[in-house]
Amino acid sequence: MPGLARARITTSNLSVTMNTYVNILEKYRRVILMIMKPQFTHLKTPLHKYTFKAPKIKQWVESQADGYTLNLFAGETNLNIQEYRNDIRENMNADTHMDALKFCDTYEGKKFDTAILDPPYAYRKSMEMYEGAVSSPFNQLKNSLLKVLTICGRVITFGYHSVSMGEKRGFYVEEICVMSHGGAIHDTIATVEVRYK
Repeated sequence: MPGLARARITTSNLSVTMNTYVNILEKYRRVILMIMKPQFTHLKTPLHKYTFKAPKIKQWVESQADGYTLNLFAGETNLNIQEYRNDIRENMNADTHMDALKFCDTYEGKKFDTAILDPPYAYRKSMEMYEGAVSSPFNQLKNSLLKVLTICGRVITFGYHSVSMGEKRGFYVEEICVMSHGGAIHDTIATVEVRYK
């Protein structure tokens, strides 16, 4: 049938056009990543057992979160954002009380626009904060986080280093915030990464 043949040709052309478009976007993405430089922010702020108890850190993370936000290691402090709170400890005010990796592997709700990762940064911290329950292996957690995050979603990670999700998982670094706590206390580094694929 002539009409059906025309439809097939159109569909085929559309497929070729879409593949070309995707290839062009990939080339431009790589150029953009080479040009773009992350913004740097420096905060002087006291260190607190619960990160977001420090007013400057709380204000900064609230300014970086966008849309429906997963706070995966929520702790005590409620953020003034559209926040879904998870914390493995039953005594914390949270929507769910699950291991972070298990949460990402089993969650079936609406995908998140932003995820905040503020786990214990070291084994000792994990033992202190979670009463002997060691936090999930972090690389596995980052892989599983992709299941619950939207495309163009943001991940805000707190720790002692500036690389978290990384380009291999389809992220670029938008901002790095160095938080100085004074004296001999380690700085805290927070990285804002945006998913592009």
